[in-house]
Amino acid sequence: MNSINIGIDSQDRQDIAAGLNQLLADSYSLYLKTHSFHWNVTGPMFNTLHLMFETQYTELALAVDVIAERVRALGERALGSYSAYAKRTEISEDNGVTDANEMLKQLLEGQEIVIRNARKLYPLVEKANDEATADLLTQRIQQHEKTAWMLRSMLA
Repeated sequence: MNSINIGIDSQDRQDIAAGLNQLLADSYSLYLKTHSFHWNVTGPMFNTLHLMFETQYTELALAVDVIAERVRALGERALGSYSAYAKRTEISEDNGVTDANEMLKQLLEGQEIVIRNARKLYPLVEKANDEATADLLTQRIQQHEKTAWMLRSMLA
């Protein structure tokens, strides 16, 4: 492969890609959990939550592709296995949750984990003048903060 000369130091590219792989692991784990809750939600709010969870997992499915492609643009390998994601994420798997409010609480917690981990990457991205990754992070944080607000509103 040709060397990468995009104005970002090699070590910074590797460190940023590692942070993006963390974001990828978190996002994919949250995608899986949200999709499972979409399938398994029951109760009086079934239709509302079923549709809301579908919107959320669809958005996450698109996001993981954008994140992985940014990792590749930086010259690193994007994570691509459940075991790799499980080793990196703090987001717990769906272990048979059936209560709709508990689903909302767990998804809110997952959204906040993604937000915090994405935010941790900013100092390195700014130091490296990596505007493309900064833009990606800004968009991801905006989306996750909006989704967290909606989940919080459902719990109020």
